[in-house]
Amino acid sequence: MSDPTLLVLASLADGDKHGYAMVQDIQHFANIRLGPGTLYAAIARLEQRGWIRPMKSQYRRQPYCITSAGRRYLEEQLAGLNLVVKIGLTRLKRA
Repeated sequence: MSDPTLLVLASLADGDKHGYAMVQDIQHFANIRLGPGTLYAAIARLEQRGWIRPMKSQYRRQPYCITSAGRRYLEEQLAGLNLVVKIGLTRLKRA
């Protein structure tokens, strides 16, 4: 999975994070390093779709959180990916 949209949503699924924390988290769980342009383009798309929102902060870094609509979208996408993985593994066992 290398879709920045899904990676950002998956990162935010366990709590609010600012951009740099998302980059580190995504690198940790997916072994993919998103560049700043890719990350902030994904954040802008996700905000526009209402799947994430910025949180108030006293600090310079802007944290974001996943919305209920974003959580539903992520769950739907992961269920679809899970089905593909199951089918692929089953077919590999038969080969």
